Amino acid sequence: MLRNLYNWTLDKASHKKASWFLVLISFAESSFFPIPPDILLIPMILAKRLQAWFYALICTLSSVAGGICGYTIGYLFYTSIGSIIINAYGLTNSFDVFQCYYNQYGIWIVLGAGFTPFPFKVITIASGMFNLNIVLFVIIATIARGLRFYLIATLLFIYGNVIKNLIDKYFNLMVTLFFILLVGFVFLLKLFSFSC
Repeated sequence: MLRNLYNWTLDKASHKKASWFLVLISFAESSFFPIPPDILLIPMILAKRLQAWFYALICTLSSVAGGICGYTIGYLFYTSIGSIIINAYGLTNSFDVFQCYYNQYGIWIVLGAGFTPFPFKVITIASGMFNLNIVLFVIIATIARGLRFYLIATLLFIYGNVIKNLIDKYFNLMVTLFFILLVGFVFLLKLFSFSC
């Protein structure tokens, strides 16, 4: 079933409106949507490698715009909307710990979360809630997301055929490993939810 979804995504990635879907997913993922834009970015680049940096650019810009939306949710609407999103991910305890250290390490947290697979929406909402300087937030989010998406674009541009062949050959194993890592990550978050 996931193999069919991968093939369908790869097929849709070459569609003329794929860029708009990438913008939508990138924006939404930074403020409320659970699916990372990499799911569409990677097959789009594999389908049209000469467009790699364009896709990285629109992914970065729309992700930062979505981050500003997430920031606004945290700043203006945390009690009514933001807390629901944080609770939906089961990160309330981790969020409380995060709040204790945010003022001291906020910039580094935004940088790390923007570059890694950590749910960026949690950080964007927290940045607004804890009133991180918005200009600084936008600069750091742009750097982090840009590094992430341009790194993906560069690797796929250079090694696209090799990576595509590896994905095609080991798709089921990669999906299994991804879900094991995801479950392990959530487990570790819950296990190490200590208080300040």
